[in-house]
Amino acid sequence: QVQLVESGGGSVQAGGSLRLSCVVSGSIISRVCMAWFRLAPGKEREWVARLNSVSGTSYADSVQGRFIIFKDNTKNTLYLQMDNLKPEDTAVYYCAAVRAVYCSVHTTDFDYWGQGTQVTVSS
Repeated sequence: QVQLVESGGGSVQAGGSLRLSCVVSGSIISRVCMAWFRLAPGKEREWVARLNSVSGTSYADSVQGRFIIFKDNTKNTLYLQMDNLKPEDTAVYYCAAVRAVYCSVHTTDFDYWGQGTQVTVSS
């Protein structure tokens, strides 16, 4: 059973930065495809970024150039560095994983989810 635990959310003003962390249980982080999603009030869960062994990293257009997804295998941790935050980035952020070398941007492709961490950006 894979467990994901996010942390790092909080409240910041527009233009600020946050770094989210997602600790993956066990030592499987090098063998899973991982992604970040977010859920804003009144909206559907939205893909934000993914990291896989086949195509590397990719980002939603809305965060391209502002967010970076990366991982540290020695710490079993996935990160999301978020810079130049905007009020529209306000959401609960979730990390997700699937035992595969490749994953898409669809929530249905992921088998494991964290509990979420709240990010609030004020104008």
